[in-house]
Amino acid sequence: MFQYINKIENTRDKKFFIEKVNLFIKLINVFAQKNNLVDSSVNSEISEISDATKKRLKELKIIESNSEDEQKLLLKVLKVPIYKEFITAINYNLKHQKLIGDLLNNLDLSKRNIIQEKYNKKTGPRIVDFFCGAGGLSLGFSQEGFQVDLANDYEDVCIETFRYNHPEVPDDRVILGDIRDIVDHLEDYNDNEIDIVIGGPPCQGFSSANQQRIIDDPRNELYKYYLKAISKIAPKYVVMENVKGMLPYAQQVIQDYKNISVKKGNKTYSYSVDCKVLVSNDFGVAQKRQRLIFIAIRNDISKNRKITPSTIFQEIENSYKNNKDHVLKDALEFIKPLKAPRIKNMTEVDDEITGKKVDVNQFQGNENSYLKLINDGRKIDYVFNHKARFTNDINYEIYGTLAQGEDGTSEKIKHVMPYKHRNHIFKDKYFKLIEDRPSRTITAHLKMDCHSHIHPRQVRSITPREAARIQSFPDDYVFLGAYLKTYMQIGNAVPPLMARGIARAIKKYL
Repeated sequence: MFQYINKIENTRDKKFFIEKVNLFIKLINVFAQKNNLVDSSVNSEISEISDATKKRLKELKIIESNSEDEQKLLLKVLKVPIYKEFITAINYNLKHQKLIGDLLNNLDLSKRNIIQEKYNKKTGPRIVDFFCGAGGLSLGFSQEGFQVDLANDYEDVCIETFRYNHPEVPDDRVILGDIRDIVDHLEDYNDNEIDIVIGGPPCQGFSSANQQRIIDDPRNELYKYYLKAISKIAPKYVVMENVKGMLPYAQQVIQDYKNISVKKGNKTYSYSVDCKVLVSNDFGVAQKRQRLIFIAIRNDISKNRKITPSTIFQEIENSYKNNKDHVLKDALEFIKPLKAPRIKNMTEVDDEITGKKVDVNQFQGNENSYLKLINDGRKIDYVFNHKARFTNDINYEIYGTLAQGEDGTSEKIKHVMPYKHRNHIFKDKYFKLIEDRPSRTITAHLKMDCHSHIHPRQVRSITPREAARIQSFPDDYVFLGAYLKTYMQIGNAVPPLMARGIARAIKKYL
């Protein structure tokens, strides 16, 4: 997770390095707070780093040697306050290692290697996840026993988040890059037989003005390369998700899959495919999110197992008939109440009133059926990304005035509504969420503003953690990157509970 300090070459690498150092410090601080083990004896002076401290820095792959040059470079990159906090946190980690337990595992290469060794001995079905984003699809499949063999995305922040939360996947199997650049060299990254390829390639060219096939639209080039990757890998199954708006062009997609013909040895593989709009709250997610899901099955598997994609969809439908329905309130319960910051540029500053990137969980994480479901019944000691967003005076008044279910057209806010002349276009630009129904869809637009997702009971918009809960991510799934980028990652993700339902149905036929 860390990078040798003497090999950091650009601003991007430096930014993520400092973020992970800060995460290490915050994890130590919340551990000390929770366990009432604040220890002044581990405070470190800048000039004094013990051999044990240097050894720990080597284990974390931060320094390669004991040279003073590397120590000075670390100080230069981190600056004095963070450097001193980091060395203090390292010393605290050394003193309380047994008590700290697994808390730092995701940042510790030696621990990650142990996790990966155990993981590689498993014989679960293997998946490749293209356009993996923050890892919602992969998480759902992993929870059902699938092993991620390769994951790829072109957003660096998504790759950082994926790597942190999936320590079982070797870093060199989580690839930052454009699918167009790696599809012809997949054998360099993967040499295992793949059971399922999953992913959601962006398809932006939906114009029906000239009835152009979507595979031929230049804006859908990434979708074309997704199909090319399938042709190279020849998986047993394919799961492709996309927006419901793609439905009018579904037959084109189906035809594209039927056109796939893969020769391997003396065999020729083809695919049967079907699609269906699935709705996340059917899977127990506290959100009504519609996604168009395509499932393709390789011809030999279809013949030998006597199944079709329709069989899988029927299995999915049968599986969620007994699911418990959840509403927004289930997702927003049992988490610390916050107030919106009223001063700009405070989203990266932690405090008790507006929230923190890492905080002690005041609750168990299993108080209701929804939290038990998303957290897999585990007790969650710490909560991440629960930080309220800045709200100016006008929006603060709007947030406080609207009742649940009211939007920008409400007469109550007519006197302050900044977009009233465009209400016919943006009538729900402002919307106060309704707590006794499934949430409206969490989208990547939340990185721009959160007016469309006003908290039903507190005078603020929802936090990234609340958005992640609504999406069904566990409370200890950490979203790295700048504050606004966390909303983007969460909004673009497939709800893990939904992914898990799809994975469970396919697993029966593997």
